Amino acid sequence: MQSIKDKRLHVAIIMDGNGRWAARRGLPRVAGHRAGVAALRRVVERADESGIRRLTVYAFSSDNWRRPAAEVESIFWLLRAFLRLEAERLRQRGARLQIIGRRDRLGKRVLHEIDRAEQLTAAGRGLELCVAIDYSSREEITRAAAEATAAFSEGEPPSPDLLGPMLMQALTAQSADVDLLIRTGGEKRLSDFLLWESAYAELVFTDRMWPEFDAADLNEALDEFSRRERRFGTVPAGDMNCAPALTGGAR
Repeated sequence: MQSIKDKRLHVAIIMDGNGRWAARRGLPRVAGHRAGVAALRRVVERADESGIRRLTVYAFSSDNWRRPAAEVESIFWLLRAFLRLEAERLRQRGARLQIIGRRDRLGKRVLHEIDRAEQLTAAGRGLELCVAIDYSSREEITRAAAEATAAFSEGEPPSPDLLGPMLMQALTAQSADVDLLIRTGGEKRLSDFLLWESAYAELVFTDRMWPEFDAADLNEALDEFSRRERRFGTVPAGDMNCAPALTGGAR
């Protein structure tokens, strides 16, 4: 079996359960988000040690703006603190930080910390830590499609065979295909996160709330991934001579 380190994986995590973790302890929701930041620090350290190539985490979705203003403010306060305090640690580890998502709705102080952290870690050649802030995969796909079709405004619209590679190039310019997607908190959905990039991702759902998630949980998810057989639409080599199934489409 090939080791995880040899595969150089792209792991994506939907960090869910902060609020419920806090509520079960009679704490305000901001306490859950604060504990979630500590969990992210633990997972980043373990991901770096595991040889993961890229770690993308869902910090704030475009739908999260619907939450109470006080909670949104506390989340961005914690994001600024994380960027300010962790950038130097990431630089020392040789990691590179990247932020994806919309920036036009972010405050000046958040943008300042993003610019500072990205510049400080730009030379990193180790772990790529990608944080999705004000992110919507549907918006990203829509934007990429609009940009691709705009190039053909004077002539015939692009054929699907031409448009597909153009969308792929646009959507993976800041990201890459996901190998393993983990969602904490017990929910089993993608919630508009890396939909294009996760077309063939292996999915692992855990009941562990994000503030509880630690290196052992990440190791367990990686072990589960290593037991999966990824076929990308083909069949196992030993089954090549078997008759085709009547109900196709399985991946």
